[in-house]
Amino acid sequence: MGTLTSCSFSTMNLRFRMNPPISCNFSRRIQMKRMSKRSFGRLIISCSSSGGGGGGSSSNDNGSSNDGKLEKDSSNLATVTEETAEERNGGGEASDSEDSSVSISSRPTISTVGSTYNNFQVDSFKLMELLGPEKVDPSDVKIIKEKLFGYSTFWVTKEEPFGDFGEGILFLGNLRGKSEDVFAKLQSQLSEVMGDKYNLFMVEEPNSEGPDPRGGPRVSFGMLRKEVSEPGPTSLWQYVIAFLLFLLTIGSSVELGIASQITRLPPEVVKYFTDPNAIEPPDMQLLVPFVDSALPLAYGVLGVQLFHEIGHFLAAFPRNVKLSIPYFIPNITLGSFGAITQFKSILPDRKAKVDISLAGPFAGAALSSSMFAVGLLLSSNPAAAAELIQVPSTLFQGSLLLGLISRATLGYGAMHGAMVSIHPLVIAGWCGLTTSAFNMLPVGCLDGGRAVQGAFGKGSLVGFGLATYSLLGLGVLGGPLSLPWGLYVLICQRSPEKPCLNDVTEVGTWRKAALGVAIFLVLLTLLPVWDELAEELGIGLVTTF
Repeated sequence: MGTLTSCSFSTMNLRFRMNPPISCNFSRRIQMKRMSKRSFGRLIISCSSSGGGGGGSSSNDNGSSNDGKLEKDSSNLATVTEETAEERNGGGEASDSEDSSVSISSRPTISTVGSTYNNFQVDSFKLMELLGPEKVDPSDVKIIKEKLFGYSTFWVTKEEPFGDFGEGILFLGNLRGKSEDVFAKLQSQLSEVMGDKYNLFMVEEPNSEGPDPRGGPRVSFGMLRKEVSEPGPTSLWQYVIAFLLFLLTIGSSVELGIASQITRLPPEVVKYFTDPNAIEPPDMQLLVPFVDSALPLAYGVLGVQLFHEIGHFLAAFPRNVKLSIPYFIPNITLGSFGAITQFKSILPDRKAKVDISLAGPFAGAALSSSMFAVGLLLSSNPAAAAELIQVPSTLFQGSLLLGLISRATLGYGAMHGAMVSIHPLVIAGWCGLTTSAFNMLPVGCLDGGRAVQGAFGKGSLVGFGLATYSLLGLGVLGGPLSLPWGLYVLICQRSPEKPCLNDVTEVGTWRKAALGVAIFLVLLTLLPVWDELAEELGIGLVTTF
């Protein structure tokens, strides 16, 4: 919430010239002018004599006057002037400024200036300040500068706005010690001086000309109110939305299980799902007998997503980081696009951001890989032949990494055909690995984007993000799913994560190496098998013209 600043008035020059005793009736008129950033309007007070007549003369009860007529320049009892002219930031023009006077007149006067709309026009800058987040108290800034910063910690040389709307204060200056030690000391002192009123952030100095002489980047310290910087609690409507999305994800997972049995479905159902010209839907009662056989695959897809979210929560719990409830995103091709999980508390440092972000995809990928491997082994086991389902061989052309693994396990004879017999666990593992790979793309607020931002910084995330959007737009990654996934990221996950409390300390070499290997595997998973390689390896039947 913003606060309205009180209007400041200039020094008033008063001039009184009194001849006979005069009684005055005061009439007020409020005249709203075009406002500058520090004034909303102007008050003009006019005073007129109670007697009749004109010309500015005043008479006593007997109808006589001392001089017969007051001098023209003595008709004003008092004059009060106020000038409020200020240069506007954008236009370069001074706001309208006029002298406001208290004068004697023969009758009250009413001033009509502009339309009603202009009289009550509100400056957009003030409106934004009113509706925006509450800013740091200037008196607190003065106290903090005196009691926190100094020669032994951080010497402040400049102050700038901090935060999305400039609601905080960024202290720029020179560091007088090791950044981690100074930050810990400043946090402790801030808690002693201000209690839980503010959060202190250590960030890289914006537009820095070079590294710090002590090593590492130059740092600055930002301060925001706790109620502004910390995420709000989950509302009832958010719980309702999350529950509805979870029900839809269950439905899409069951639909995936039914679609995997395409060779067993009635012809009219197959035509509706495969023919783009089919308009009239079939009788859905025909699908009921296939629901039971679709549940194992649906359980596998949902299990991967739940395991993914459990990984996030297990990594966040030891660091006292709170997470929101997951908002699952249903998808009829993969069963689910994953889930949106928000941080409900400020991350302590970049290491926590990387660890929590990677824990979910790694957990989901571990379970998916297990199901995929077991499914491939069962697919080549004659004892499990009754549980196998027929899928188009083009499925294995959708992923370079998974297609090569399937080709090496099942062999040329099983893969070189229009249809391939596989266990449902293969599909569950395939969908889980594909979803984990999509969520590990280094862009926006995805798990991969958060990890890259924590490991390499926000600037690196911009470069990774542009490359990812380009590959998705060209259809290089993800095949037919590249466009819907790119739109999903642009709509829901495009913004980077907010900074940590300690947004400067590096995460270490092994975390960066693990992230680099993960991104490489993501590219191999989402890159499709091109026709020449598929024909050479015998993955499906490739038609050449």
